[in-house]
Amino acid sequence: MALIVQKYGGTSVANPERIRNLARRVARFKAMGHQIVVVVSAMSGETNRLIALAKEIMPEPDPRELDVMVSTGEQVTIGMTALALMELGIKAKSYTGAQVKILTDDAFTKARILNIDEHNLKADLDAGYVCVVAGFQGMDANGNITTLGRGGSDTTGVALAAALNADECQIYTDVDGVYTTDPRVVPEARRLDKITFEEMLELASQGSKVLQIRSVEFAGKYKVKLRVLSSFEDEGDGTLITFEDEGNNMEDPIISGIAFNRDEAKITVLGVPDTPGIAYQILGPIAEANVDVDMIIQNTGADGTTDFTFTVHKNEMNKALSILRDKVQSNIKAREIVGDDKVVKVAIVGVGMKSHVGVASQMFRTLAEEGINIQMISTSEIKIAVVIDEKYMELAVRVLHKAFELEAA
Repeated sequence: MALIVQKYGGTSVANPERIRNLARRVARFKAMGHQIVVVVSAMSGETNRLIALAKEIMPEPDPRELDVMVSTGEQVTIGMTALALMELGIKAKSYTGAQVKILTDDAFTKARILNIDEHNLKADLDAGYVCVVAGFQGMDANGNITTLGRGGSDTTGVALAAALNADECQIYTDVDGVYTTDPRVVPEARRLDKITFEEMLELASQGSKVLQIRSVEFAGKYKVKLRVLSSFEDEGDGTLITFEDEGNNMEDPIISGIAFNRDEAKITVLGVPDTPGIAYQILGPIAEANVDVDMIIQNTGADGTTDFTFTVHKNEMNKALSILRDKVQSNIKAREIVGDDKVVKVAIVGVGMKSHVGVASQMFRTLAEEGINIQMISTSEIKIAVVIDEKYMELAVRVLHKAFELEAA
């Protein structure tokens, strides 16, 4: 008997029939003697609908009240899922994040989990219940409802698996595993049987939508066995996310996958003094406003000034520009501050980079041969990411996928 956490995304619970299918799948695992915790997202499109409703009332909704609204999507789904299980004769009980006691900080709309009190869930599991938990939500120390940011149900699933010391966390989605890249862009993309946590973390951080980055961080930190599966297929092993030392193979490819992110925007602060502390003066107010910064580059000119460029989420570009122009520009004597939301990020990822040279030059040569100009570059031991004009995104992914022979079995 194993303790398994199964997380189902919005497409897996999009309507009553899919919820019934979910219940039948859970029933099969329950019949094998396993203890099951089910984590569900809101029904497909529901969170967007609730956000749109909030914006009809207030164009920039108060974050606390927005969390109160959007958290109701998962509350509907847990009730429906518990009812579907009961209809099959299975003991089931639903839990909101607050009822589980998923404690978070008070960063509304993007809260972080601080602690999980697993005692109630364990007691119900031991009593034979399937526990159905609302993903994406928790509560702060003052009892306020909080949400974990878009894709946060993955994080809920993995965090619960860690707290419960589960044997496996299964992430059910609308794809049957992790692919070398998005098959909608490259039809020849191949499903991976396994991938390391390190690679999956980089792919998620560079834009892969299969798993939310914080869920991968949790899984890696707490050694949670993680598997990505399709909720629309009854069979298949999906993709197992492993630790790097679980058997490297000399034949493994150098590159495991290509990720891309259409949600990038680039901000450049031009002509600022090249003096100590200038980076903090620019990025400090951005961080205080809870705006996440991704790639950063700085170019120093011969005249003693520097141009400072960084990327943020496209939805937060105008907010960041306003902060810089209102609170920073005059203080640092910047000549100009410009934004560009017509860019994308493309990244190649693979642990094989650690032991192979020439990967960067091959990537840059491949892009150059297609006339694709690189605007920014960021690297790690197992990743090379570039920012390019958005119109070249699909072309870049296709030619890189072919150049690194990722379609080969």
